[in-house]
Order: sequence, then structure tokens, then C-alpha cells
Amino acid sequence: MAILPVPADHVATVVTTLEMRQRPPLRPLPPSPLRLARWKAPALDRYRALFARVGMPWLWYSRLAMDDARLAAIVHDPAISVFAALDPGGVEIGMIELDHRRAGECELSYFALVPELAGKGHGRWLMAQALAHAWRPGVARVWVHTCTLDHPNALGFYRASGFTAISRTLETFPDPRDLGLLPEDAAPHVPRLSPRQTIAASTSSPIR
Repeated sequence: MAILPVPADHVATVVTTLEMRQRPPLRPLPPSPLRLARWKAPALDRYRALFARVGMPWLWYSRLAMDDARLAAIVHDPAISVFAALDPGGVEIGMIELDHRRAGECELSYFALVPELAGKGHGRWLMAQALAHAWRPGVARVWVHTCTLDHPNALGFYRASGFTAISRTLETFPDPRDLGLLPEDAAPHVPRLSPRQTIAASTSSPIR
């Protein structure tokens, strides 16, 4: 057994990678009052706002640390598909991001709804939408990763959706609340061990 120290200004998490090697059988789309909107070449400020809204509770920050050029190179790539989930009033309350840049596979890069919708069945609808768009002709593998900073039901939800866990890694990164990328009260379930510090924000992150 190894006990590894983590710097006070870093966060540690266990990341689980899951994959699906066969397209699931076609089923009726679960009922939901939500609708999905494709964002082609999304405006960066609009993308960042939605990313922060759905990801802040789970310390998603990597896209917030990127400058405009680097972020645009990703989300404006024609092989990247960004979708917003909209409530009946047209408010953006969830997102899907699919990465088809590698031949024969698709990464479900980002998948989330605002926390207020958790446990109401909307996740099944959103996953059905994600898989319908992920399984293009020629795709033989769809994969995703989740970590112990995510919603506690995330891993079980992905497995129930048909994904199989294939690997685990331990990853650490600078606390984005100390970097000033997220507010100090973000993700209260993850304690901050250091006061806010002036740290140069990294533009790369192994996760999220």
C-alpha cells in the first residue's frame, strides 16, 4: 500500500477510464422536456460560461485556463461536436462534447447537467443523445473518463449506460480555486488546504 503526499495547493483524484466497444441496441429516446442544440464553432465566451456552469461543482477548469487561440483550436475543430441541453425556456443547463479526431473512436469529452437536475432522469435522456451522435459510421469504440471529484453517482451511471471500466490512474493538479480560475466556494466537498495564492495558471490539465 502506498500513501503519497499531495502538495497543499494541489488536488488529487482517482480517474477511471471506461469504454464501449459495441453500439447499444436502438431504444426509444427517454422522455424529457429538454432539447439538444448543436453549437457549431461556438462563441468562446458562451462556451466558457456553460462549461463553468455545469463543471464548477466538480472543479472542471482546464478549458477555463486556455487562451482563446488554444480553446478555439479545439472547439472549432470540425471533428469536435459541442451540444447544449436547453430547458423549456431555452436556458442552457447541460452540455455534451464529442471528440471524433481519432479514427475509429469517439471520446465523450464532457457530459454534464447542472446539479439541480441530478436524480430526475434527465441524465438518461442526455446519454441517449450523446451515444446517438457518438456512434457514427466507422466508430468502433466510444470512451469516457470520470473521477472521484465528479458526482458520486457518475461512475455507476456510466456503467449502467453500457460502459465498462478498463483502467484507473491517480492524478494531481493545482487547485483551480487557488489559481483564480474558479471561485473559492466552488466544490465545497473538496476542502482547500491552502489560502489563495498567486500561481501562474497552467494551460494544460490531464483531466477535466
